[in-house]
Amino acid sequence: MSPDPSTKNSRGSLEVESVSKKRGSVAVLENVSLDVRPGEFVTLLGPSGCGKTTLLRLVAGLDAVDSGRISVSGTDVTSMDAHLRPVHTVFQSYALFPHLTVFENVAFGLRIRGRGEDEVRLRVASALASVHLEGLDHRAPAEISGGQGQRVALARALVLEPDILLLDEPLAALDAQLRSSMRSELVQLQRSLGITFILVTHDLEEAIECSSRIAVMREGRIAQYGPPEEIFEKPSSVYVARLVGMENILDGRVVSRNGTTARIDLGFTEVRIEAAPPEETVKVGLHGEHIRLSRAGGGLRGTVTDVRYLGEATRCQVRVGATTLIANVSPREVVRAGDEVALDIEENSWIGLRP
Repeated sequence: MSPDPSTKNSRGSLEVESVSKKRGSVAVLENVSLDVRPGEFVTLLGPSGCGKTTLLRLVAGLDAVDSGRISVSGTDVTSMDAHLRPVHTVFQSYALFPHLTVFENVAFGLRIRGRGEDEVRLRVASALASVHLEGLDHRAPAEISGGQGQRVALARALVLEPDILLLDEPLAALDAQLRSSMRSELVQLQRSLGITFILVTHDLEEAIECSSRIAVMREGRIAQYGPPEEIFEKPSSVYVARLVGMENILDGRVVSRNGTTARIDLGFTEVRIEAAPPEETVKVGLHGEHIRLSRAGGGLRGTVTDVRYLGEATRCQVRVGATTLIANVSPREVVRAGDEVALDIEENSWIGLRP
């Protein structure tokens, strides 16, 4: 099917419209909609079983949708065979051919498509250069490192010039240090090429570092979709707040409202919440980074009950009345269990959370 002329500038866009998928009697995806703009780096984030890999497979054409519509670069691909779609997938296992050299692994797709030898050599050399693998073209997969293998898999996908590159947990098999460096390489590669990347991961740090937008998935649905800073600082629900590591999630009671702003009693203090949920009993959340501790000062006071050094921060449990709050303070601050402290909570840092 040819794209609509009005979408000629939409190469790399993705539209998922009300897509559902069952496996047997189990609904894996339910009425999922997602839009991705050309050149974005979008991450599908969530725990195992939330539907993120299934959604990626539906976009790739590796599974068929039960209902709904998928468009890539302005073309409806819902019923299109996988090999005809302008997308390519890099899997966690890399799936390199062990009997082929790095060059031939990357060239494989071009040879299947019947491209001439001169074009093959030119495009493979360009793809290997883009992932910094010049000079390794004659090696076998067994003769290169895990990180290099991951880059060969990327080059094999990029050489086919896909509109969208799909990445199914491609860094999960790497050790922590290599995974961190490869995240940076992925981001730099995506920016230099300008190709739309869609990444599946359960790693929050990976999602935040790589993405222009994150789709948080929960039980076959998208729980929240937005830029990393929005997902982290303003999670929309208790589920998303816990996924991004929000340490303080408390029950509150609404004592007054002014439009969408509510005054909420937490037992030990009252806080003002914008865009508060409509219920009279609500959940509110606060990141530990928004609490500062000092020995002097009035207002809200508490007792430090536990201190844990985490490297970039020191995590302190502070008992305030009948409630325990978590504060993440600079490791340069000297805080000990038993200290009486004043808590300075940044203004407007409490947020309302849906169940």
